[in-house]
Amino acid sequence: MSAQGTNQHGVAQGSEVTLAYRLSMSDGTEIDSVTREDPFIFTLGDGSMIAGLEDLLLGLPAGCSEDFLVAAQEAFGVPDPQQVHEIPRSTFERGLEPVPGTVFSFVSPSGEEIPATVVEVGKEMVMVDFNHPLAGRDLQFHVEIITIKDNPERDDEN
Repeated sequence: MSAQGTNQHGVAQGSEVTLAYRLSMSDGTEIDSVTREDPFIFTLGDGSMIAGLEDLLLGLPAGCSEDFLVAAQEAFGVPDPQQVHEIPRSTFERGLEPVPGTVFSFVSPSGEEIPATVVEVGKEMVMVDFNHPLAGRDLQFHVEIITIKDNPERDDEN
């Protein structure tokens, strides 16, 4: 192992990865970006990054910049028709008019915040889609791996 727990071999399961990225839809529409000045830090395999991108990062060294196309099924999955529900229009707070295409946050019975997209608005009912808003979309990532730290569990073994 090198100084300060940095990894010279590349991204591995359990590595702490610091990266900058730009996320776009396959048509080039930018969705999100994280800069070197305010990077995204995560542990590979902890579930905070989509699995399809994690798989592509494996083995890449620090300092590497790459472009990846992540297929929908490896990103946020394909839309599940069973995640589209009709809910009473009265569910929406007064002053918040449901409009097709608008994303609202709902709270699940377990207290988790879940985004849902309004699909159709009727007089009494609103059709909402609880699939992830990016479900069914191929995603383009430009990533720059800034640093990689070894798996802390492996460090404890040395």
